[in-house]
Amino acid sequence: MTEDEIHAAARALVQAEASGEQIGLLSLAHPGMTMDEAYAVQAAYVTARLAEGRRQVGWKIGLTSRAMQDALGIDTPDSGVLLDDMVFESGGVVPKGRFIQPRVEAEIAFVMKAPLQGAVTREEVVAATDHVCASLEILDTRILRKDPQTGRTRSVCDTIADNAANAGIVLGEMKVNPRLVDLRWTGAIVTRDGAVEETGLGAGVLNDPVMGIVWLAERLAGYGQGIEAGQVVLSGSFIRPVECPPGCMVEADFGDFGMVSISFE
Repeated sequence: MTEDEIHAAARALVQAEASGEQIGLLSLAHPGMTMDEAYAVQAAYVTARLAEGRRQVGWKIGLTSRAMQDALGIDTPDSGVLLDDMVFESGGVVPKGRFIQPRVEAEIAFVMKAPLQGAVTREEVVAATDHVCASLEILDTRILRKDPQTGRTRSVCDTIADNAANAGIVLGEMKVNPRLVDLRWTGAIVTRDGAVEETGLGAGVLNDPVMGIVWLAERLAGYGQGIEAGQVVLSGSFIRPVECPPGCMVEADFGDFGMVSISFE
């Protein structure tokens, strides 16, 4: 992709978010699109949002489970940027029309007290973490999930360009010291309108959610970036996405980590 094509794609994503009308698959419009080009589109999209007055508050990691990687034919996670207008309080309500096709995933969020960059160890990630907490990630798709003419589904490049499908985050109130728990065994029961939709354990995330942060720090270094103190990092989902039609409420019971919930008008 040329620089002009990258910035045109980013502008289209910003417009799709504002209008609520999805754009076509970028991987169809640009058949040779690479992951590096997809991250360039994402960066241009984020730059445009920052120019509107938004502020970065963290990062998200996606595609951490083996099942999702196999489905997309990749062997690596992806990442996106969290902005301040994506943050919702637990128990809050998402206004009608805020998102296009919202879905929710359950994740363990890391809140950092020290920066991380480059090749880091698991122990260094834990030492740099202030606390972890229960969280929900709200996914949305500014790019069509499936092309209506060809039937082709989104590729990993579409997902990356679309800010890794991130749209919102909901953080639990309970703060947990990651040194005192085995996050592989931390899980959640996720319900929609009272019915259990998904269950899962932290081990679904690269066999250890901490390793997601290890991966992210190294990936960001390749782009001259890093994780900063005070930022939130969503370590990756250990459940399949739960569809969120208007009027529903999604609640995740993380056991000793507490509850976190969000409703949709």
